[in-house]
Amino acid sequence: MSLQPAPSSRPPDDEVRRKRDLGRMKRTATGLLVGATVVFVVAKALEGDHSWVAYIRATAEAAMIGALADWFAVTALFRHPLGIPIPHTAIIPARKDDIGRGLGTFVQRNFLTSDVVTEKLRGTPVAARLGTWLAEPANASRVGDQAATVLTSIVDALKDEDLQDAIEQALARKVRATPAGPILGRGLELAMADGRHQQLLSAILRRVGESLDANRGVLRDRLGSESPWWVPDTVDDRVFERLFGGARHLLEDVADDPDHELRAHFDLRLEQLAQELASSPEMQDRAEALKEDLLAHPSVREWSATVWSDVKQALIARAADPGSELRRRIEAGVVGFGTRLRDDEALQAKVDGWIVSAAGEVAEQSREEVGELIASTVARWDPDESSRRIELQVGRDLQFIRINGTVVGGLAGLVIYTVGRFIGA
Repeated sequence: MSLQPAPSSRPPDDEVRRKRDLGRMKRTATGLLVGATVVFVVAKALEGDHSWVAYIRATAEAAMIGALADWFAVTALFRHPLGIPIPHTAIIPARKDDIGRGLGTFVQRNFLTSDVVTEKLRGTPVAARLGTWLAEPANASRVGDQAATVLTSIVDALKDEDLQDAIEQALARKVRATPAGPILGRGLELAMADGRHQQLLSAILRRVGESLDANRGVLRDRLGSESPWWVPDTVDDRVFERLFGGARHLLEDVADDPDHELRAHFDLRLEQLAQELASSPEMQDRAEALKEDLLAHPSVREWSATVWSDVKQALIARAADPGSELRRRIEAGVVGFGTRLRDDEALQAKVDGWIVSAAGEVAEQSREEVGELIASTVARWDPDESSRRIELQVGRDLQFIRINGTVVGGLAGLVIYTVGRFIGA
């Protein structure tokens, strides 16, 4: 029950109804007091003419006393009667903080105990109900929405700079911890096992031939500049054509002939390189040095710094898209887990046991905090507003005390007056 003022200027429907019921009961109780007063005045005036009217007068008089006493008692709980600061009145506003501490202690000692919580949960099939609920696709979609919201909030809350540095350091640490030589050697062996290296060699040779053709003029000029001045240009042309043509034919022959002898030599050199990378300390040191140079290269550092940014954008985009593969996988996982939890009694027993144990542990660990929260929350309430809200909750029932006081007081007065008359006779 929250006693803080409602944030909206319009009171809730429940508060309006309670205020209406409280007003009606107050008018009823006050009406009985007024009625008893009127009866008392009339009976007092007629008592001298008719002796039997004395019984009515005594009843009305006692009813007035009972009604006034109970009005004072009920009113004193919430405010000073008639605005007079009588001691021990306006009890709730004056002792609001004590009431809050008492309420917090009461809840802490009687509700937030491991025995109470576990006893309540032990007989409740929480896991079965949860599984049935999660197995519904509509509910799984709702869980997916919440999970996406939580994921997005977590990702947004993380500091990009810290994560980028952490990812860069983690990648560098992982790469440094992995020996480069054996991995490169194993990679060469795997590439040679299915002949992919020969396809790569053919592609490289063709690209080299194309590069020669594209730079034919540059190469001819370079030969001319390196040739002695006394050699005629025609000789240089013939030498260049022979050299250039021979190189082009050799590249074409090796690229087109899968059984060319140079390919066998290439295979042999690669096999030797793979073995040296796996076993030669010198080659392994060179591979490690190459790895360090690669890690220190600005391009690699820039790439590692953008890894988290790319991952973050991808996660946020996929989490926000209800039709994304991420959301579909989350929802499918929720439905699958819910179906299994709904149908597997052994799993239900385990989950129920975890829930009971966790709830009991949480209750024991948080009971003091909850008690302090209740006490501090009540302490922040406005005294007058708190009194008004509490009166709305219980005031209608308290007005029955006034009504009962009027009726019971009148009957008690009648009995006492009758007994006194018989004793006096």
